[in-house]
Amino acid sequence: MPAVIPIGPYHPALKEPELFKLVVEGEEIVDAEIRIGYNHRSIEYTAERLTFEQITFLVERICGICSNIHPLCYVQAVESIADVEPPERALYIRTIIEELERIHSHLLWLGVGGHILGFDTLLMWSWKYREFVLDIFESVCGNRQHYAMMRIGGVRRDLKPEDVQKIKKTMDDMEGMIKKLIDFAYENRVLRRRLEGVGVLTKEDAKAYCVTGPTARGSGLKIDVRQDSPHAAYDRVDFEVPVRTEGDVMAKTVVRLLECLESVSIIRQALDALPGGDIYTPVRYIPAGEGVGRAEAPRGEDIHYVRTDGFSDKPIRHKIRAPTYVNIASLKPQLIGNTVADAPIIIASIDPCLSCTDRITIVDAKGDERKTLSWDELVYLSRKKTRGLS
Repeated sequence: MPAVIPIGPYHPALKEPELFKLVVEGEEIVDAEIRIGYNHRSIEYTAERLTFEQITFLVERICGICSNIHPLCYVQAVESIADVEPPERALYIRTIIEELERIHSHLLWLGVGGHILGFDTLLMWSWKYREFVLDIFESVCGNRQHYAMMRIGGVRRDLKPEDVQKIKKTMDDMEGMIKKLIDFAYENRVLRRRLEGVGVLTKEDAKAYCVTGPTARGSGLKIDVRQDSPHAAYDRVDFEVPVRTEGDVMAKTVVRLLECLESVSIIRQALDALPGGDIYTPVRYIPAGEGVGRAEAPRGEDIHYVRTDGFSDKPIRHKIRAPTYVNIASLKPQLIGNTVADAPIIIASIDPCLSCTDRITIVDAKGDERKTLSWDELVYLSRKKTRGLS
């Protein structure tokens, strides 16, 4: 008889709460049910009650790892409504910050993956290398997280000559560090035994589930917003989009490491071509309209939609679609056919950001109706539940 093993919503293998119900026969996973909805924070609702400038800081808090990509998407959406073009120097700085974030995110993921496997040596080394990138953020932005670099019309902080030299020196060192990790991934037999052939997502399933980012590129889909729909200064630099065809956890790992090398190259090119001039175009009025901002987050395509009325200093609609929202459903075919012991690393292989993902909707199965709760309704339900616990 099949049995159900729940992973979550609170579990040592999960850094954020979600629920994965694994249907198993012995050790083999034969089916999986994925439930989200444990992290709802009313980001979209809150954004519609803040000014355009304030929202930039709010969306940084959507994700501590992607705290640059969300404000970048947001300001691009507003800039398209206002028909504002940031200065060239600002576009290059945006590119540099985005790629630094990609390196630190991928190295963080590699460490977490190693820890899940019980391979804490990999955790220690990858996070040691990541520290050099965080030192750059602290020097340039004043923060290791939540950099507060993006603003509508450009960026908030310029790169000083000493910043440029520090970044160049760090990239020279980082290239060797990343190559060490790539060699380690290929040569370590224990790591390969745990990752090769595990959690395979076929190219057909990748298309069917509309996955994005390294999850897609690990399954043979060459899609990347930076090349497909260039933003910032990506149309001014040369880089490759790493793709693997195996679709397993190993493929996703290698794709991320190869992307780190490409990020080093992009940063070098952007620093060498960094133009002079202003870093900000003043924006005095946001007219009525709709705008969409897209960027390639470390986990894949991030999208922010903004609608304005031309009268208020606040948007009338702000919708966010983070990459994990589309990637998480693809875990079902990745889990089926594998063992329970491999489930944690398979789940981790998409680099899930569950706080980016969650929405809350009430579904009436009998009446076949769906309803998204308002703020007042959420508060009422929360108080009602609290009273019931006392």
